Parts: sequence; C-alpha cells; structure tokens
Amino acid sequence: MKFNFITLFPEKITSYFETGIPGKAVKQGVVEINTVHLRDFADNKHQKVDDTIYGGGPGMLLQVGPIYRALESLGENKGKVILLSPSGELFNQTLAREIYESSETITLISGYYEGVDHRVTEHLIDREVAIGNYVISSGDLAALVVADCLSRFVPGFLGKEESLLEESHNETEELEYPQYTKPYDFMGWTVPDVLLGGHHEEIRKWRQKNRKTRNHS
Repeated sequence: MKFNFITLFPEKITSYFETGIPGKAVKQGVVEINTVHLRDFADNKHQKVDDTIYGGGPGMLLQVGPIYRALESLGENKGKVILLSPSGELFNQTLAREIYESSETITLISGYYEGVDHRVTEHLIDREVAIGNYVISSGDLAALVVADCLSRFVPGFLGKEESLLEESHNETEELEYPQYTKPYDFMGWTVPDVLLGGHHEEIRKWRQKNRKTRNHS
C-alpha cells in the first residue's frame, strides 16, 4: 500500500516511519511513503500557501491553488484523496476498512490553521475525515493516525496476522478483553485464576464474557 502525504512538515511524517513496526514495514516494502511539500507548489517567492479569510474572521486558511497543484503533481498516482479536518466524518475501524478496500494508494492532506479553502472539499477530495470530536494543532498527527490504522490491514505489516483477529476495536462492535502478564500477584492484585488453568474453552468463555461493548454515545 502507498501513502502520499501533502504536508507543510515532511520531516514529521518521515520520522514516524523510521522506527518500530512502521519503520520495518517501509524497509520491507510492505508500505510505501511519499511526502509532498505543499510549499513547493506556492505561486510566490516566499512560498506562502495560506491567506486571510474572505468575509473576515480569525486565523488563516490554506489556499486551494497549492493543494490543487500538489495533487496534480501526483498524476494517476494519487489514488483516493482524503482531507483531515474536524468537520469530516468520524474515523473508526469500519470506515478504516472501507477506505483500505477502496484503493491501494491513499493521499492524505493535512489541515492547519483555521482549515482549508472550502473549494478543496468541494472539488479535489474523495472524503473528509476527522479522527475525533476535538481540535489539534496539526493535521499531520491526524494523517499519521489514519495511515497507521490502514497499514494494519496490509498483509505483512504486523508480522503475525492473527493479531488482527483480536484487535482492541473489531468490526463486531466489541472491544478487546482484559489481558494480564507476570507477575501473578502484584501488591495483592492477582490475575483471574481461570487464565492460569490451561483450559482453553474456559478461557475463551471468560474472555468473551469480559469483552466490553463499544459505546457510541
């Protein structure tokens, strides 16, 4: 799977994919990362890509022109285009699976400041996605969240594919069961005995009973 990141800070993106599981996946060619520096597509000598808001209001908006030219530079290699924005549809595991299955290439546009010119949303993207009902300072963080989540669907990303079967958020609206490791007793806090007996069917029943149901409220 390939990810294009349209960003003002390419180093934030590349640094994330240099370590841990994402770093290993990139080195092994399981996922491919391409950063597109938005300032390279400014039409002025100062590489300015934002401006004041028509009609007034605080803050600055990313201009439509640089984003349009950045997308054009990708040609047929842009795949599905997603804008990260607090106004978008809420990102969850079901939406992640839907996006993953829609294309082998995903282009993620990071929002900054007060957001982007609405013509980007109207004409240049396939989806607008929010990672939660809150505001953060950089769309790069949101883009990385989406990319990491989608990457986990890619065969070979996790190494052990059975991990996907017991994800903390699965698509049957259940959360993962409680899990424990050594020591058995820590300050009087002990591990449930059923997990120590080696009876796989009893363990399975206990885990299913102790899963939490996802709360949408």
